[in-house]
Amino acid sequence: MTSFSTSPPHVYLVGAGPGDPELLTFKAAKAIAAATVLLVDDLVSDAVLAHASPSARIVHVGKRGGCQSTPQTFIQKLMVQEALAGECVVRLKGGDPFIFGRGGEEVEFLQAHGVAVTVVNGITAGLAGVSSLGVSLTHRERAHGVVFVTGHAKPGDGVDWATLSHTAAQAKLTLVIYMGIRGAEQLQADLLHGLPADTPVAVIHQVSLPAQRHAVCTLATLHETVVRESLASPSVIVVGDVLKGLASVQSDAFTHHLRSAQG
Repeated sequence: MTSFSTSPPHVYLVGAGPGDPELLTFKAAKAIAAATVLLVDDLVSDAVLAHASPSARIVHVGKRGGCQSTPQTFIQKLMVQEALAGECVVRLKGGDPFIFGRGGEEVEFLQAHGVAVTVVNGITAGLAGVSSLGVSLTHRERAHGVVFVTGHAKPGDGVDWATLSHTAAQAKLTLVIYMGIRGAEQLQADLLHGLPADTPVAVIHQVSLPAQRHAVCTLATLHETVVRESLASPSVIVVGDVLKGLASVQSDAFTHHLRSAQG
């Protein structure tokens, strides 16, 4: 049985999963319940926080694309400060701490300041979202692998989408793109360098939450679909032949699905 210790000073980097509290691991739920201080990202749902002790101090340290964010340096210093003060600190992140959650940076900072770290993995939105559609990211007849990639990199350090598109086509890879919805138009243009225009695409919004909705289209109509269906962040974009079964459904059926899901 896991014991959540504060001696020596300790921080737990916990993945809250995509939003649905039933997708938490047992270990994540136990860590949340044991915490005396929780540093919580924006995408963590209130239903997940219901596992916290009533006496726990909850600090919201929002980080969401396009919005004002808590500086990463402040978050890291606060984790060290609270751990050294004897608190049981849980850094609670949407999805998984090590998939675009800056978990690697935080581990390095904490260890450099004499604070032990335990990572508790969570289900990432890219997996949960496509699974909710009944699709396998690595269907053996349609994909030899999967690439999780960010659509929101540091300035001057973006992804070479044209090269990636050629690689995906040649190696039969599924692309799962996080934080790419705002740049969907350019993303579409770049991916068309190497992938066919009729490559199926799914855009999944609010993965695993009651408001989840999705649209399926082709790569050639990605931007048009995002605009028409008012799909916004947080969404994941999935690109690849694993979606072929979904893409065979007529587009008007998907529009009906989306509007029904909205109310």
